[in-house]
Amino acid sequence: MIIVIMGVAGSGKSTVGTQLAQTLGWPFYDGDDFHPTSNIDKLRRGIPLTDRDRAAWLAALRHLIDTQIAAQQSCVLACSALKQSYRTQLTPPQGTVEFVYLRGTPAQIQARLNQRSGHFMNPALLTSQLATLEEPESGLMLDITASPEQLVAQICQALHLP
Repeated sequence: MIIVIMGVAGSGKSTVGTQLAQTLGWPFYDGDDFHPTSNIDKLRRGIPLTDRDRAAWLAALRHLIDTQIAAQQSCVLACSALKQSYRTQLTPPQGTVEFVYLRGTPAQIQARLNQRSGHFMNPALLTSQLATLEEPESGLMLDITASPEQLVAQICQALHLP
C-alpha cells in the first residue's frame, strides 16, 4: 500500500507522514525532495508552479510509486497532489494508493506557514495553492486541528492498519 499524505503547503504533510511511516515501520518520502532545482528556485521567489513545471516532478513521484509497488514495498509519501489530474497521474492501475487529505482553513494554514522556517516554499504562495486545489471527492479527509498523533491514529483506524 502506498499512502499519499496530500494538501497545500503548511497542512502538515511531512510531519504526519513521517510519524505515520515511523508508526508503521515503512519508508517515508517527501515529495519536496523530488522537485527539480528550477521548481525550488521559483517557489523560493514566490512564483507559482505551472502544470508544465510540475510534470517532471509528478513523473519522478510516479516512478517512485511504481518502484515501490514492483518491490512489494509499502511506503508513505508526502505530496501536495493539488489537482485530480495529479492524483490520477500518481495512481497506477496495479497496486493500492490511498490519498489522505489534510484539510484546514486558509487562516489556519497561513498561521502555520508564517511560523515555519527553513523551508523553500514562500508563504505568499498559499493563495495560488488554494486556487489550484481541487479537493478530492473520495479518500480520507482529515482536519488539521487534530494533533499529528491523533491524525496518525485516525489514518491507521480508517485504513485498517496496525
